[in-house]
Amino acid sequence: MKSAAAVSQRWRWRRRRSYQGNADLVALDEALASLSQLDARQSRVVELRFFGGLTVEETAEVLKVSAATVRRDWSVARAWLRREMVGSKEQRANG
Repeated sequence: MKSAAAVSQRWRWRRRRSYQGNADLVALDEALASLSQLDARQSRVVELRFFGGLTVEETAEVLKVSAATVRRDWSVARAWLRREMVGSKEQRANG
């Protein structure tokens, strides 16, 4: 199992590396920051699954929740982020 510290370090490295001109990743980062204000656990699930590469079971173990909770949070968070990013993209196109 990957440690939470290793995942967090990998996430920061990927985040810095990907900011080099990629507006979609900037929008994702902004949307994740907004999500973390609404639901910190869902935001953490996204970080661990998407950026950390953890499985549902590994994420559940790190967060000390059930795999079903991770699957539910993952599904809701992805839908929320998708909606936020589409809105952000439309604002950039119109603004």
